[in-house]
Amino acid sequence: MTLSYGPVAALRAFPTSGGSTLAPALLVHGFTGSKEDFIALFQSLAQAGREVVAIDLPGNHESPGPESLPPVPGVRRPDYRLPSLGAVVAEVLEQVGEGGPVHLLGHSFGGLVCREAALTATAPPASLTLMCSGPGALSGPGAGTAGNLIAAVSMNPTAERLRQLWEEQFDAVARSRTTRPEIHDFLRRRLLSSSAVGLMHMAEELVSAPDRVDELARVDMPTLVLYGENDDAWSPREQDRMAERLGARRLVVPGAGHSPNVEAPETTASALTSFWNEAESVGRH
Repeated sequence: MTLSYGPVAALRAFPTSGGSTLAPALLVHGFTGSKEDFIALFQSLAQAGREVVAIDLPGNHESPGPESLPPVPGVRRPDYRLPSLGAVVAEVLEQVGEGGPVHLLGHSFGGLVCREAALTATAPPASLTLMCSGPGALSGPGAGTAGNLIAAVSMNPTAERLRQLWEEQFDAVARSRTTRPEIHDFLRRRLLSSSAVGLMHMAEELVSAPDRVDELARVDMPTLVLYGENDDAWSPREQDRMAERLGARRLVVPGAGHSPNVEAPETTASALTSFWNEAESVGRH
């Protein structure tokens, strides 16, 4: 996809039955993630008759870091801060929906980004799903991991430094997550192709994001808070309170942790399809 400032990488799944009158959906990944995090959902969501798009945020995986792109006269390049990334997502919403409604989902850090998009978009999305995300800054062990990355790259935010970090830290983490060499290799390529500057600034945003739940609650759109019962980023209790403040539906995915899109894709896809269909049904009446 080509936005006002430059390209954004995307994966797109089209309805298996051909044309569809259902609103499309846009999926936004979390910190150090990418569009491939949603591949396990694509077939089920498309079979339900809906176009689905997932993007790499600027500076992540196959979306180039804005600092590597030539300037466009009169266009401000994204700077990796939440309002700036939210503006990118809002522009993608316009393209995906061709001016019509689009369902928006953000996973983890992507939820904070999508919140910004929902608050600033010309028209609110058809719905907003916050998946394993929270009301503001990440705390606990996850914040410590983000803080360690900031400290590790702040003095030398380069591709070479990311290679060193892979060898020193992330390789062992990747091997603990999967025994499949192709996935291990993908995780390595994804990290090393991302922008070190971008990862540093996004980590800073992750641990300092303000609570904007009350502002979001004033946006007129159906909202879903979805998380795995064993989520270890924002606590389930914290996400429950956020759902209450938003007046949002809450859905807990049994047996899943911080990535129900990967750990329980069929359950997650079914829940999303039901929520999106109901949101559209209510909107038509």
